[in-house]
Amino acid sequence: MADQARARRLAKRIAQIVASALEHEVKDPRLGNVTVTDAKITGDLRDATVYYTVLGENLDSAPDFAGAAAALESARGVLRTKVGQGTGVRYTPTLTFVPDNVPADARHIDELLARAREADAEVARQATGAKHAGEADPYRAPREENPDDE
Repeated sequence: MADQARARRLAKRIAQIVASALEHEVKDPRLGNVTVTDAKITGDLRDATVYYTVLGENLDSAPDFAGAAAALESARGVLRTKVGQGTGVRYTPTLTFVPDNVPADARHIDELLARAREADAEVARQATGAKHAGEADPYRAPREENPDDE
């Protein structure tokens, strides 16, 4: 088993090699908007998982995840060859491509934050001009001792 630092370096190098190969060498038009976001490798350096996301052409078009997954699957052998040539490790790791959920999760968090801001603004609107319930000083004043109580 390789040490964790070597595995991290190798995973980073694999992500760079795959991203460069997708940009410059693989000529599939379905991979034009594919971005490699991360790569992880097992401790024995035999299996690598490459995370990717598909960006839309513009804000109106939805990304083609199925086409990108099919294109990555068909280019897996070429990409594995490039990884083997670029890393120089004894055993070239097998590549598994997994769509990355980070952009969708970030979009969901942004929506939740926008709803929270709207709720805070509504509370602030309702609080303008409101008065506190009860007395002006809600804390009990210390009891004054009466000399007649003794």
